[in-house]
Amino acid sequence: MRRFAAFVVALSAVLVGVSGSQAMEQQGAALGLAKVVDGLQSPVHVTAAPGVLGALYVVEQGGLVRVIRAGKVQTQPFLDVRSKVRAGGEQGLLGLAFAPDYAKSRQFVVNYTDVDGHTRVVRYRSDGRRALPRTARQLLFVKQPYSNHNGGMVAYGKDGLLYVGMGDGGSGGDPEGRAQDPSSLLGKMLRLDPSRPTAKPVIVALGVRNPWRFSFDRANGDLWIGDVGQGSIEEVDHVAWPWKGTLNFGWDIYEGRARFEDGTLGPGKLVQPVAQYSHSRGCSITGGYVYRGSAVRAAAGRYFYGDHCSGTIWSLKLVNGVARQIRVEPFNVKNLTSFGEDNAGELYAVSGDGAVYRLAS
Repeated sequence: MRRFAAFVVALSAVLVGVSGSQAMEQQGAALGLAKVVDGLQSPVHVTAAPGVLGALYVVEQGGLVRVIRAGKVQTQPFLDVRSKVRAGGEQGLLGLAFAPDYAKSRQFVVNYTDVDGHTRVVRYRSDGRRALPRTARQLLFVKQPYSNHNGGMVAYGKDGLLYVGMGDGGSGGDPEGRAQDPSSLLGKMLRLDPSRPTAKPVIVALGVRNPWRFSFDRANGDLWIGDVGQGSIEEVDHVAWPWKGTLNFGWDIYEGRARFEDGTLGPGKLVQPVAQYSHSRGCSITGGYVYRGSAVRAAAGRYFYGDHCSGTIWSLKLVNGVARQIRVEPFNVKNLTSFGEDNAGELYAVSGDGAVYRLAS
């Protein structure tokens, strides 16, 4: 993955839908972005806490979780794990998820690269204002062979369980074949039960390269993944909720819908992307969310995603499992590192240069 690259890629070529035919790309509706805040340090995610009104929580790669209220960054951070984190490149504090019952339990989870370069998923409790460091409980530890493709996203599914996206371990081309190896946790989508910290993670899907942001549609629980490609194709994956059995997104036998190398798929039902774009459009996908807010009617039910390098943002509608109405939106976010949503389903976009934006009409 080239998540934090600093170059811009020329914009051309065509988006491809899951049907295999070339999708007709449309120009976006009269949508825009409103700046919420700037001046953050390498922000990589934004989210909200259930039951907490008027607050957004921003993950800074260096190891802080900052709180935004009324368009201002609060002086006191919600969480400070800078002493535990190796930050830079594709490493750092990368993910944050609040428990669905956070208003009662005060529990939340973070995903970070530790000082030795390995992945740790840790559960904390807060006092409602900030994290309580002594409540830390490790849920997952995964050794990383290389410094890139750390995944980093954590999110709760409709079943109330925690899902973790693990990259394939890094380097290029998955040289040790970890993504299709069921004995490795790398290149997988994992499910954890935070109420059972000692339980082993469950592999729910194989064959992801670097799922840089996935989400569950708050309306129906469907899973959406933006999986970063190798040298040619960036892909959007979708799975309707609930799914049965193990899934397989194809890497490194497939890159997008194209054959990447010879070999045999590991276990699981093959799921091919609903949309993809070539590297003439960008170089590193940032997965997003289905818009379920009420402030922007023209965006209702559309899945938004973008590219870190070009800053281009697209959206699409899923109709009977097929991506339709794929369109380029009329705004651009430089150094796009993440999307997020608040408790009302309003959509946000994050620039690694320090700003958070809200979708507006």
